[in-house]
Amino acid sequence: MRNKRPRNVTIVDVARASGVSYSTVSRVLNGFEFIKESTRQRVLEAAEKLGYVANLQARSLAGGRSQIIGLLVPGLDNGYIGEIIRGVDVELARANYDLMMYTTHRSRGKESIYVNAIANGLSDGLLLIVPLVPAAYLNALRQENFPYVLIDQSDAAKQSSVVDTTNWQGAYEATRYLIELGHQRIAFVTGLMELSSASERLEGYKAALGDHNIPFQDELIIEGDYWQPEAYKKTFAFLEQYPAPTAIFASNDLSAFGVMEAIRDHGLRTPEDISVIGFDDIPQASIVYPRLTTIRQPLEQMGRVAAKLLLEQIENPEQPARRITLATQLVIRDSCGPRQAKGGQHRKTLKKTGGSLLRTFPAKPE
Repeated sequence: MRNKRPRNVTIVDVARASGVSYSTVSRVLNGFEFIKESTRQRVLEAAEKLGYVANLQARSLAGGRSQIIGLLVPGLDNGYIGEIIRGVDVELARANYDLMMYTTHRSRGKESIYVNAIANGLSDGLLLIVPLVPAAYLNALRQENFPYVLIDQSDAAKQSSVVDTTNWQGAYEATRYLIELGHQRIAFVTGLMELSSASERLEGYKAALGDHNIPFQDELIIEGDYWQPEAYKKTFAFLEQYPAPTAIFASNDLSAFGVMEAIRDHGLRTPEDISVIGFDDIPQASIVYPRLTTIRQPLEQMGRVAAKLLLEQIENPEQPARRITLATQLVIRDSCGPRQAKGGQHRKTLKKTGGSLLRTFPAKPE
């Protein structure tokens, strides 16, 4: 007859089975260092044999910490999210924290429900990647003094800790680069306009046009939502209705991939007929054809910085909200060329890194 796993195995049982103290078992199971390796192995083997499962709820109710961080993401189907999570995971692992992740698929209702579940559950804090941030639940988090950090999104009330990048300046530089190549009819694919990053990038695009005496044209704005299928659909329709632009600036790399696909399906070429530039520099940007010129966000660093900021809040709940803005870079590859060029690529003498050309720029001047 198959042996049943004992129920309600406690840390005391593990201590008794491994022949060490309760406190030693606690230190081992919480990942503390400076414990003799043979002792660590003995405790872990005893815990596994007994079928011990940490009672995180009991630990939390006892006034301790669960060592779990809640993570809210819109989805897991692109490199942008993956790179940020990678940075988060590195920092939390160093602090002996685990992740509890929820995917919202950009549903405002799901987002609010999950935020409430995380804040009232077992986690010690919350990271939100590009959330839609209804003011009501942010107010609720603040009233409960529950630690949280927004990543690549801002809080209109300016009462939340935020980690973002130079979205305005990055978009300005991307547009200026296209203008330097001789382009004047430059279309712009927006992001999801409920997100601060999308509005900041649109404003950076407009500012660069204005500073170079190029009139802004509403007809050159293509409404996107940061997802490839929508960018493809809207760009394909745009190219059927209006004279083709000589360049298109997409608000993120996923949208840029959709733009390039639409250009191909119209029998046109990138960059010979239409130059394309993106924003993010996700891993796929350097392996698509042609390789995508884009604005690099330090995605992994954003995740690391946000995790550090959250851990500081957990240690010091009275710490005031902070906004940390990281620099972006223009990464020049193959998807942009001079206006009306027929083959061959225009190159500037810039810093070379990893087969690409980089130009770094600081935050928007005040």
